Formats: sequence, structure tokens, C-alpha cells
Amino acid sequence: MTDACIVTCAVSGAVANKQQCPGIPYTPEEYAKEVRRARDAGASMVHIHARTPDGTPTVAAEHYRAITQAILAETPDIIVNFSTGWVGLPMAERVRHIAELRPEVGALNMGSMNYAKYSPKRKGFVFNFVFENSFDDIVFLLQRMQEAAVKPECECFDVGHVESVEPLVDLGVLSPPIQFSLIHGVLGGISATARNLAHMASVVPPGSPWGVIAISRDQWAMVGAAAALGGNVRVGFEDNFYLPSGEMASSNGDLVVAAAQIVRLQGREVAEPHQARRLLSLPAAPDRTAVLGG
Repeated sequence: MTDACIVTCAVSGAVANKQQCPGIPYTPEEYAKEVRRARDAGASMVHIHARTPDGTPTVAAEHYRAITQAILAETPDIIVNFSTGWVGLPMAERVRHIAELRPEVGALNMGSMNYAKYSPKRKGFVFNFVFENSFDDIVFLLQRMQEAAVKPECECFDVGHVESVEPLVDLGVLSPPIQFSLIHGVLGGISATARNLAHMASVVPPGSPWGVIAISRDQWAMVGAAAALGGNVRVGFEDNFYLPSGEMASSNGDLVVAAAQIVRLQGREVAEPHQARRLLSLPAAPDRTAVLGG
């Protein structure tokens, strides 16, 4: 078991809005304040879905730049991780902000799947679509990340997604140690149970770091399970609005406080950014030229 546990904060996501959760940031200034709160509470990495100042999700590099510049002005040591998740956009659009701005880490979905939310009360799907990520598309994204010297974060919604790294390593577009995020609780992917997490973690290649991402209030049990198994954890308004008590969090920082407490109760320490960079095989001194120079 690694004693230091990386806590990542996904501060906004691309689906929910302020009507559902007032703490979700829209403007660069709001992102910067939320990341500062998360960092003060123990987060060493931030996962960003960009929005325009009116809250509209966007992949435009200029919005990622403005948000990231505001974040780094407030929290210069945080590890920055950009999303590439989107439905209905060409791959070149999904990765352009990463190729241009070169964050330390870029999220990459490792397989296609049904992606849905079902409401038993309504007896119907709240949303329901196919999230397409073919091997051709994955290879394209990995090649662009290689060219930009960005570390891929392999987001895996089921066990087969973890095992899909093997041909990518053989092709030379992905190199161990690989960073894995094991996502639980999305309908169409693996469900959020400690037993499922233990199995999924068992197929991660030896020597590669992994963490858990769990949706809704199941997140808290999964944070505890991941911390006990030696993994890293992610919390934040992208995944869950509520504290373990059931009260809505007022900020992302509140969620990180709870995650850090769970990690420490498992006998582990919360990683500082310099420790997280070492654990993820990132350069000790990140090159911010691309994002700060514009």
C-alpha cells in the first residue's frame, strides 16, 4: 500500500448547473476560488470541464486558458487535468485544448458504452445515449497527448476498459506506468460496490497508480474502499453534491475535507502536489508556458 493518497477535485463537470447546486463554478474567478478551497482542504489535482461565464459547457481553448490562468494565479502548485469527454464532437475538437495548452494530465475515456440515468420514480430514463470511444479514436487522442507531453488519465467504466490498454502499449501510444481512474456508478458501466472496486483494481497492471471515481452519495463508501485498497480518490461537484451527512456541500472544499478525513481514517496521509507528481510519474516542475504565455 502507498501511504500517500492523491485527492483529486472535479470542480464543475459539464451537466449540472447552479440551479441544482449553487456552488458549481461558471466564471474563471469562481473556478479559482473553488480550486483554492479544494487545495486548502487537501486536493493536489483538479479536473476541469470548462464553461463559458454563463455556465454553458465548452471545449474552446480560450475558456480553458482563462480558467486555468485564474486557477494558477490563486493556486500555483495544483496539478491541472483537462477533460476530453464529449458526445457528438469530432476527436480533433475534443483534444484541441489539450494540444494547445498542454496541461499536466488529460483525461481519456477507454471504451464505448451505453451511458444513462434511470429514474424509478418516473419509470423512464432521465438521459440515455451511446458514449462512443473506438480504439481508432483512443489512439488519435493518445497520439495528440504524446505530441503535447501530456500524461493520459485512462478513465475506465468497466473491467474490460482496464484491459484495453494492452494493445495501446504494444502500439507505443501508451507507456507504463499508466494512470487509471476506475469509474463506478454510471448506468451502463460497473456499479459502485467495494467488491467491484477490488476486482477492477486487481486487473490494473502492477506498478500503475489507480484511483476511484464514484457517482452520487455512493461516492463516500467507494472513497473509503479505495483508500483501504491503496488507491487514490476523486470528489467534487461533477460527481456528487452531498456530504456523508446528506447535507448539500456549499463548496468543493467541503467535499475534499470529507474525503481527506476518510483517507486519514484508513491510516494514510493526503498527498501534497509534489508527492502526487512523483506518484503519477509527472515532471517535478511542470511546464506552464503554453497555458500562461497566451
